[in-house]
Amino acid sequence: MREGTEAMPRHRPTSRGAGRGRHRVVRAVALVLLGLCGLLGMSTSAQAADRDGTVKVFVVKDQAVSGGQLATLQGIAVSTLGDASRAGEIFTLNRSLAQPDGAALTDPGEALHPGWILRLPDDASGPDVQLARDTSTQQPVPPPDGRGAAPAAPPQTQQQTVLFTLPLPAVIAGAGAVLLAIVTAGIVARRRVKRGFDVLRRGVHKLGDPARRRRRLTARRSVGARFAADAETVRRAYDTLGEFVPTRNKPETPVHALRIDNSGVTVWLPSTDKLAEPWQNIEGTRWRRPPTTTARSVHGTDTTTMAMAALDAACFVRVGTDDDGEPVLVDMSRLDGVLSVTGDYAVARDVVRNLLAEVARSKPRTPVTVLRGADGTPPLDVPAELQQVARVEAGVARPHDTSRTVVGAAARRPVKGLVVMAGTPNGREAAELAALCGPGGAGWTGLVCGEANGAHWRWYTDAHGSVDIPVLGAKLTVPA
Repeated sequence: MREGTEAMPRHRPTSRGAGRGRHRVVRAVALVLLGLCGLLGMSTSAQAADRDGTVKVFVVKDQAVSGGQLATLQGIAVSTLGDASRAGEIFTLNRSLAQPDGAALTDPGEALHPGWILRLPDDASGPDVQLARDTSTQQPVPPPDGRGAAPAAPPQTQQQTVLFTLPLPAVIAGAGAVLLAIVTAGIVARRRVKRGFDVLRRGVHKLGDPARRRRRLTARRSVGARFAADAETVRRAYDTLGEFVPTRNKPETPVHALRIDNSGVTVWLPSTDKLAEPWQNIEGTRWRRPPTTTARSVHGTDTTTMAMAALDAACFVRVGTDDDGEPVLVDMSRLDGVLSVTGDYAVARDVVRNLLAEVARSKPRTPVTVLRGADGTPPLDVPAELQQVARVEAGVARPHDTSRTVVGAAARRPVKGLVVMAGTPNGREAAELAALCGPGGAGWTGLVCGEANGAHWRWYTDAHGSVDIPVLGAKLTVPA
């Protein structure tokens, strides 16, 4: 109990901790604002100083501070301009200007006094460069004897300089402080910032949803038109099935689904079955061979009655297209009773409508009965090529064995007829569906847009127009 009590603060943050977190965020934001204000102030001061006559200067240091080195114009030119030959420019700028101690620079080789403020060219830079505001006035410098006699030399300019130090390291330090404050604020508030970006991203994504839905719907309609105009793919599917029908020497190999493209053939088999060369297992129950392999004809001398029966029982329909745009076909005779299509209801109806259209093209005149749900869901339309019947005499239904795995144990059941229901069956509808499609019933195949208890195959749709078939590990684009 004690351990649990001690562990609670680590897993359940208190309001006090949350308050400290908020204070840290406020402090970090304040640092950012202060830093930005500081930079803005420095920029404003610099601009104002430029208007007031700001100049770049070098302040001559005392030897005790400079390590015993005497300052010279050549040394100053090297440290601030990178060129000793520009010492003459510094002399010209400072010639005869009175310095704070009353003396003035009159010769390029003259010794420089500590405390002198020497003007520099505008392109001077470096840690020794400072800024000063120039308040120079043209005044005669009184002679040393103080008697008021006029000097023999031309009048000197009395240099009155107000220094405000702003060396480059200070600017870098200020910018670094602002950057550090920004990084600190980002670290402290990273979760909130991330949530904000997530909300923004979802908002932007949502704004584009209508256009994406229109593009998706256009693509799905294109798939539907392609299916309606293409009969070759289904024919090739039945030709491929000839490699798996029973013969005098081997039993049938069940094929639940297949995909045919220009680079080869892919089939989905029960997990216990294996195929010989040139078939290669590519993942789980999927096998693939190249297109150069010649499929065994089912119309040759080796054709048996069992082989023809297997072909007649098969009912291949194109469910949709995969990521490569290739159609994937499913053998509806392997559905073993009922297919339940759930998820987005509009897309689920499209799935069932497409299956009915596929059956109408490959097996016309197949009987279809429509069960009306008790929830008032509008029934699905039946293609004119199919034979719609009002009532089916059901057999005696036996309990459905739901313990079997979908692929491994689902039995083949020829598509004797189709039972179509829009909406989840309840009560009487569920009992009628079981009587028509369950074991011992009429032997029909059910297609339900909704949840159907006891269904062997379950497909799941989403609002983007896709259907997920877990038993095959495939997600397909549904025709619209």
